[in-house]
Amino acid sequence: MKVRKPVVSGMFYDSTAKELLKQIEWCYKHELGPGVTPKINIKGRREIVALVVPHAGYVYSGPVAAHAYKELANDGIPNTVVIIGPNHTGYGAAVSVWAKGVWKTPLGEVKVNEELASSLLDGIIQADETAHLYEHSIEVQIPWLQHLYKEEVKIVPITMLAQDIETAREVGQAISQASDNIVVIASSDFTHYETHAVATEKDKSMIEAIIDLDEEKLYQQRELLNSTMCGFGPVASVIVAAKEMKAKNATLLKYATSGDTTGDFSRVVGYASILIRR
Repeated sequence: MKVRKPVVSGMFYDSTAKELLKQIEWCYKHELGPGVTPKINIKGRREIVALVVPHAGYVYSGPVAAHAYKELANDGIPNTVVIIGPNHTGYGAAVSVWAKGVWKTPLGEVKVNEELASSLLDGIIQADETAHLYEHSIEVQIPWLQHLYKEEVKIVPITMLAQDIETAREVGQAISQASDNIVVIASSDFTHYETHAVATEKDKSMIEAIIDLDEEKLYQQRELLNSTMCGFGPVASVIVAAKEMKAKNATLLKYATSGDTTGDFSRVVGYASILIRR
């Protein structure tokens, strides 16, 4: 069985199960977090189609990410979470899925939905493990899912090296054809290494495009603002998939920057949790 071992454990999040659980609890209860640790609502209506969630170190973006996972817990239990992240490393195919086996973190193992992953391979998405070996954008989401669902939920990890709008649309269309009970997560941070004031202004415009469920506007704003948002392709794919899956509205749950946690507002990274529902 193929096992994708963690590569940013001990860097982006704590390296032992005990400390990682404490860290996740800290994120939920942080002043920038939702304030409470969620419990699964087994009678949830499963209205959430997609989420946008940050992927920095938990000490920086964890409280913002916690808002998304609190809403997911209240929405019930999906069968599979498709996680789409940008490819920061440059390795592998243009769009790569880890198609078989399990992903491991300090909290245990989570299975890949091999049937769903296989169904995505007809077009631009390729089965390619190389792209995932050192990539953090998907890995950092998995402990959150394990904290909520233990081994009840499967994943489909997809990383995008190509982030042009045509590729994003093809990926989103492919995912939307899934007949399974899925949630799609776009793993992305927003502005990188500008002042807090500049970052918040630029990110506001990018977030507005997402709230409007308008992938073309997202690309237009990115070019106009010279935005350094790293996962614009995954976010566009999620918008496309969500609309095909009958999403009706999107809501900003929380926005903050690294300056809000570190106190250094001179060079920040922006983080947002966004909810898209039927």
